[in-house]
Amino acid sequence: MRRRWAAIAAGTLVTSGCVLVAGPSRAAIGAPPTVLNAQNVSFRSASGSEIHAWFARGKVGAGAVLLLHGVGSNRTSMGGRAIFLHAMGFTVLAPDFQAHGESPGEHVTYGARESLDAAAAMKYLHATIPEERVGVIGISMGGAAALLGASPLAADAFVLESVYPTIRQAVDDRLDTWLGPLGGIARLFTPGLIAMFKSETGVTEAELQPIARIGEIHAPLLLITGTADPYTPIAEADSLFAHAPAPKLFWALCGAGHEDLYAYQASEYEQRVGGFLVEHLREEGRGKGEGGSGRPSSLFPLPIP
Repeated sequence: MRRRWAAIAAGTLVTSGCVLVAGPSRAAIGAPPTVLNAQNVSFRSASGSEIHAWFARGKVGAGAVLLLHGVGSNRTSMGGRAIFLHAMGFTVLAPDFQAHGESPGEHVTYGARESLDAAAAMKYLHATIPEERVGVIGISMGGAAALLGASPLAADAFVLESVYPTIRQAVDDRLDTWLGPLGGIARLFTPGLIAMFKSETGVTEAELQPIARIGEIHAPLLLITGTADPYTPIAEADSLFAHAPAPKLFWALCGAGHEDLYAYQASEYEQRVGGFLVEHLREEGRGKGEGGSGRPSSLFPLPIP
């Protein structure tokens, strides 16, 4: 029996290493949703990639939102958010990170090289619609990319969903989830997996510490997590939130895991996230909320798990 469990553990650890050192997640995207009335655009990134994106121009003065997808995904996963935000009048830019979708690249780097793509996308928005305030919605790796790099993005509002605090915690959590009772032992291999990742990509552990960077943001934050997320447990989300400066808000979706939180609770997501972005990206919205430093907010009462 012990040999059987050891074999399972060894196989899972090898799989974990292969997952951590992930190759490109490329896909043909095709035309954007008709209702979005978007165009396909591209721009260069310091990651070395030509970033492909959907760009949908909104109403003048309504603000803009940069949508940053998660690992192994692409801009199509942000389609629901793009559609509802554009219907509210926002200009929307949804790029494929390097090594994702139609953007070339060699390895997924969990926010390191992707932070350069996020910066290039923000530069594109500022150059194209310089009069607009810009917010960002970052999902998991996309949220990490918004914080990492030379500095966090120069955004006017942040919505960060399911973001890991450190890459070490992210690997530990996945080993715990995949191996169950053997997860504690498997954690001993986390440094080796991270070293393997560095040797393949050149990205160090120190470059993948969102919790060390979130204190540098200079804009209101809405941090969102699922209470049943095994990959970013709520205690880790709380820790990330604690390191962020005010004004900030925390929303925990009861029962949600590490999944598409918009799809999980679309109507409430549209109310809360849409309202948060209106408040901070439009003149008519600014000053209406309390802009508090915790939970709850009088504008959007947040459930405490």
